[in-house]
Amino acid sequence: MIELFRSRLLSLPRRAKQIVLVAFDVVALSAALWASFCLRYDNWYLPRSVDEILIIATAPLVAVPIFIRMGLYRAVVRYLPERAFGTIIQAMLFATLAWVLLVFLSEMAGRGVVPRSVPIIFFGLGTFFVVGSRFLAKVALRSRAVRQGTLHKSVLIYGANEVGVQLVQSLRATHDVVGFVDDNSALHGRELAGTPVFPTSRLGRLAADHDISELIVSVSSLSSQRRKEIVSQASQHGIKVHAVPAIADLVTGKYQVSQIKEIDVVELLGRSSVPPDPSLIRSMIVGRSILVTGAGGSIGSELCRKIAQWNPQRLVLFEANEFALYQIDRELAALPDIVVIPVLGSVVDRELMRRTIAAHDIEVVFHAAAHKHVPLVEANVLEGVKNNVFGTAAVADVAFECGVENFVLISTDKAVRPTNVMGATKRWAELIIADKARQALENQTGQRFCAVRFGNVLGSNGSVVPLFKRQIAQGGPLTVTDAAMTRYFMSIQEAAELIVQAGSLSQGGDVFLLDMGEPMLITDLAENMIRLAGLTLRNEANPHGDIEIVLTGKRPGEKLYEELFYDPSHAVTTDHPKIMRAAPAARKVVVEEVLVQLQQHLDEQDEQAVRKLLFDVVNRSVA
Repeated sequence: MIELFRSRLLSLPRRAKQIVLVAFDVVALSAALWASFCLRYDNWYLPRSVDEILIIATAPLVAVPIFIRMGLYRAVVRYLPERAFGTIIQAMLFATLAWVLLVFLSEMAGRGVVPRSVPIIFFGLGTFFVVGSRFLAKVALRSRAVRQGTLHKSVLIYGANEVGVQLVQSLRATHDVVGFVDDNSALHGRELAGTPVFPTSRLGRLAADHDISELIVSVSSLSSQRRKEIVSQASQHGIKVHAVPAIADLVTGKYQVSQIKEIDVVELLGRSSVPPDPSLIRSMIVGRSILVTGAGGSIGSELCRKIAQWNPQRLVLFEANEFALYQIDRELAALPDIVVIPVLGSVVDRELMRRTIAAHDIEVVFHAAAHKHVPLVEANVLEGVKNNVFGTAAVADVAFECGVENFVLISTDKAVRPTNVMGATKRWAELIIADKARQALENQTGQRFCAVRFGNVLGSNGSVVPLFKRQIAQGGPLTVTDAAMTRYFMSIQEAAELIVQAGSLSQGGDVFLLDMGEPMLITDLAENMIRLAGLTLRNEANPHGDIEIVLTGKRPGEKLYEELFYDPSHAVTTDHPKIMRAAPAARKVVVEEVLVQLQQHLDEQDEQAVRKLLFDVVNRSVA
């Protein structure tokens, strides 16, 4: 019987629960005042006159509005924090004083005299009844929830809008939705779907009063700057921030409102997105036979996913890592209406590359295969040169000989004024592609060779984001080489789309530069990731924070900042707002001659000579 009563009580709508609380307080406060008179007169009796009944009735009449004003009916009883009991005592004190004032005025009107000890007894009994009732209800309801495994998280929703209302309705069965927070002052103090709306400034107080664990952002169009502010504010109180999917995903049915997701660090970059140009992608992909080298890597695999969406005739995956090839092949093979051909091998194997291109009549090559980890390539110069320089030369030579129509090299901002071997090898790769474009122009083959240069992609293999995620999972610290270290960042999805579109814009010999926005401090990225995890930064200002950032010092060959241009003033715009074209090299480099010299040093295993020639050639070229 008791269990049935509790179940029905919990199933009541929020407004009905508030009415039950008010009704109980009316009865409890009336009983407390009646008992106060009985105790004062040492005689338990029922009120006999109208005046006595009116005086007793004034207790809840005065107290309930005060309770409402102080928020006693907004809190969810089973999640009531301990500090809320102090608020109840304060509210009871104000109610007692207001009642005394009312009684004093009534005495002046000749309604009778109330003993001075009655208000004191009333305050004690009223506090006991109200606090005790809340405490007992909290214990009873929470213990039942614990036994049945239905104890829900307390959450807030940022954005009192239509999506927020749908979210409240979806989450009520699994979460305790405490309320909305919104920047619109016109909504403050109102209710939507029976849920109160609070100002965002109340976030800290709400977190403390209701033990809030999550803040769900229902405004998908929120600016990245405002998202940063919300994440920062929430993390100070140990609240994790989630978001509803984008409106486009809701409209297409890809997600439902109830399928909340964690806010990704990409959403805090402050980049303005530009939808892909279908005509550029179509002309590059649809109905064509395409080869992607390094198809199992971060950029290569994302390129393959994008290409697979645009109906190529066939997609050949060329990859040296067996497991990486297996993963991307298995993923794409599950897609309908696409021919996927996996090829296991190294890009330096010219014969394998020639057989592959010829056998599958390849028309487009995206060359993403490369060793990209700066410290590792710095420590393994010969292997880095072999893969990045001679691997590129092998693929480009075979593609040229076999009549491949479009060749796109995936380059990097580290190729601009490089201070490390990896950057120098990628600059060599750009020069090799430029030389092949020159040969195609001289021979009038109609082939187009180009390079696409961009900065870091978030989440790529070996990048700082997966490292920070692992370090956060381990409890920190997060390691940053230098406090002044900056890098350009973009999402891996955006990079893949822009690479395809840049290839379509190629006229031959181009070095395309993707608009990376403003560079970002690595320390800012680390702080944002700590906040997104619902944790706080430990530093001098906050010595009791969760995770600290430790500076480890620059690594060999590492630059404090990266550049996209040798000369930004000479960059040329294209038909795409996010793609620019670099000015042509001021001085040409005879690639065939220096490759012969480099191969000789490589055969001799002379690392110093290899390193010297690498940077000598780079310093002779400007782009």
